[in-house]
Amino acid sequence: MRRLFSPFARGWPGAGLFLLRIAAGGVLLAHGISGFQSGRASGSVLFTLPFALDGALLIVGLWTPLAGTLAAALSIWGAVATHNDRHAEYPLLIAIGIALALVGPGAFSIDARLFGWKRIDL
Repeated sequence: MRRLFSPFARGWPGAGLFLLRIAAGGVLLAHGISGFQSGRASGSVLFTLPFALDGALLIVGLWTPLAGTLAAALSIWGAVATHNDRHAEYPLLIAIGIALALVGPGAFSIDARLFGWKRIDL
């Protein structure tokens, strides 16, 4: 992970990445939760469960390259497979997912705590 995102952006860029993760993760999580609450068929639950899990991963910043790629893939799938009024959010989720997969999670994430640079005091 460190080879992918060696600096783990801090300061204002890190805060910007945090806001992107919260925005995309919140929309994905809300989409997944609304699918569970609607009481639709079990096939629909299989469609909304990945949205909820991916949203949770993005919010906490865990496995962000994988979660960002999955967010883009799920949004493409959602735009093609469903016929509802949510088509306006899918292009934004695709762009944010790809951006997070390429740029990284920032310093305010679990990825930064697990895989970031460590300070060793002697």
